[in-house]
Amino acid sequence: MKNIPKNIPEFGIKRENEERRDGGCAVIFDPESGLYAVGRHHDNGRLRLFSGGVEEEENVHEGIKREVLEESGLYDFQHGEEIGQALAHFYNSLKNVNRVALATCLLLVLRSKDLKDTKLEAHEKFSLYWATGEEILKNWQEHNQNKDVDHWIYFFEKAVARLKDLGYIKK
Repeated sequence: MKNIPKNIPEFGIKRENEERRDGGCAVIFDPESGLYAVGRHHDNGRLRLFSGGVEEEENVHEGIKREVLEESGLYDFQHGEEIGQALAHFYNSLKNVNRVALATCLLLVLRSKDLKDTKLEAHEKFSLYWATGEEILKNWQEHNQNKDVDHWIYFFEKAVARLKDLGYIKK
């Protein structure tokens, strides 16, 4: 597979006919409430990081922030940094396709919960939801029979550790 940096962790189950679509996601933290912004699927309550594909000509960090704005409406961040990359194999249930992606994750810390209008695509049937870290991990473990969110769990745990290092979460 081209353009995959060495020593990148790999998650998920390799599937036949995987479509390559690189992109990213964001762990979004509100220091005022101590909650995380995630998407909550309307049909089954599964939680998700705001995420999506990044266009070839688009800077990956800007592409992730674009996806966050389009899917959540959140845009006002006081801190942002890349916390990792992973090679992710997963089934994209929204588009009914097997995917493999070089996924990049940003940690975004909110300055405010101000919102702009979302621009969800027709297949995106989820909305902004505020959750504790424990609720997110429990939800993912309940919905992870096919290992589709292992990379999110990896990124989330890295983000929580970084939030502690930065002093946003007391150890």
